[in-house]
Amino acid sequence: MYIAIAGNIGSGKTTLTGKLAEHFGWEPRYESADDNPYLEDFYGDMSRWAFPLQIYFLNSRFRQVMEVSKNDAPIIQDRSIYEDAHIFARQLNNDGHLTNRDQECFNKVFNSVTDHAPAPDLLIYLRTSVPQLIDHIRKRGREYEQSISRAYLTGLNEFYEEWISNYDQGKLLVIDMEDLDFVENKVDFDQIIGSIDAELQAAKARV
Repeated sequence: MYIAIAGNIGSGKTTLTGKLAEHFGWEPRYESADDNPYLEDFYGDMSRWAFPLQIYFLNSRFRQVMEVSKNDAPIIQDRSIYEDAHIFARQLNNDGHLTNRDQECFNKVFNSVTDHAPAPDLLIYLRTSVPQLIDHIRKRGREYEQSISRAYLTGLNEFYEEWISNYDQGKLLVIDMEDLDFVENKVDFDQIIGSIDAELQAAKARV
């Protein structure tokens, strides 16, 4: 079984991935931030580093996804492979940081890669408002993230909503994060667990 968590920067994907992995006994696969050779440079100069950063993330996520077919244990992934093309590359192109030529090249690589990548059995989307994202980013204190603009996060959120409204790769669970604090409030975390259990049980019933 393969579960992926989708959501904007600061939506809580990594934290929820860890908590769900611990609760269900799944193997977590995280988006690499600390050892990413491009991420800090990217936030300092998006136009210079946009293309190599996107290729790095795409390759990293593809390698994680391909582990699914080689591993009997359920895997939960922090950010899906689809977000690289449908969200971030589009926003970078829209903002003028990724040229049309580079976006077209990236999309061709993405299409070739995803032809061989399994789709998630369940995609969990964390719908999060921009003020909430900004608050989370500020609290976690990564210095290179403090320059992320409200406009950039807003644009990403708009592309996320467009993508999710047309998502057809498999089962989808949308979690509205506006009034949830699954870290500090056990009731909120249990609510998320209940929603996931319901989706997984429904999937088993169809099989």
